Amino acid sequence: MPGPSLTTDAIVVLKRPASDSFQTLSVFTPEHGALRVIQRLPRKITSTHLALDLFDEVTLLLEGAPQGDAWFVKEPRLIARHTGIGRNYDSLVRASSFAALVSRNPVPEETRASVHALLRTAFTAFAADAPADIVYLKCLYSFARDEGYPVKQHWLASLPPALQATGQQLLHTSLATLSDTDYSRVDSEKLLRHLEHYLRSHTEIIMD
Repeated sequence: MPGPSLTTDAIVVLKRPASDSFQTLSVFTPEHGALRVIQRLPRKITSTHLALDLFDEVTLLLEGAPQGDAWFVKEPRLIARHTGIGRNYDSLVRASSFAALVSRNPVPEETRASVHALLRTAFTAFAADAPADIVYLKCLYSFARDEGYPVKQHWLASLPPALQATGQQLLHTSLATLSDTDYSRVDSEKLLRHLEHYLRSHTEIIMD
């Protein structure tokens, strides 16, 4: 007897090593949060087969197993593939880190849509070769803020004055207008270290 089915937009946030017949992935959806999905691998690759890859934005028809928590991919349709991420090592590392963070942290129903939108915005920026450390900083900040943590009132306000001013500038500049001339790499690395330490020490966000 077949299990339940659902159709949803999703973004691939984790890709595990494939077996001979199956590929297991984690996807994030705006309605259901993170889901574990399994895609059957054909014995012979054809032009019509869409192999899901990390960072893909897709629409999926999923069928649930009668027992267990996995969904089987029945009909994947590609919305966007952020191939530009793989052309820059720093972007690939930062994008992978943020995707993994989202995959390991439970997201409440009321913020799933905003996290899904954040993933789309982040991967688009990484693929466009925006400064990777700043994109990652803004991702962590936005994720923590949307989960209800007082990063503006507590973390940002606690920084040394000069670093606080840089943080305010970067966090309030849109990714579309941010350039390498807008920031100091030393300052951005300091901001990232401060924020990661704050999230580990003052929140329940699983960082590693």
